[in-house]
Amino acid sequence: QVQLVESWGGEVQPGGSLRLSCAASGSIFSIYSMAWYRQAPGKQREFVATITRDGSTNYADSVKGRFTISRDNAKNTVYLQMNSLKPEDTAVYLCNAYIGTNLAPRDYWGQGTQVTVSS
Repeated sequence: QVQLVESWGGEVQPGGSLRLSCAASGSIFSIYSMAWYRQAPGKQREFVATITRDGSTNYADSVKGRFTISRDNAKNTVYLQMNSLKPEDTAVYLCNAYIGTNLAPRDYWGQGTQVTVSS
């Protein structure tokens, strides 16, 4: 059984910063890629950022230069540092990880954490 638990969402004013974290736990053999997605009310889930095990990163154009994804392999944790936040960044942010266990590797999802950017 594998679980992903996000934390440190919240409400912030435009221009502010937040740092999300997501910790994986359970019978994990190896965590390959880790990523963040987001879903705003009435919209489809969209990709935000991803990081491979060796630290290679990729970002959605809408967050490049403002968000930074990082990970701590020893802690099975991925982070998302969000700076210069805009109202359009308001969404539920979901953690994703491609994880190998005693079964075939597959995607796992967290339950999501709310981020609200409002004055």
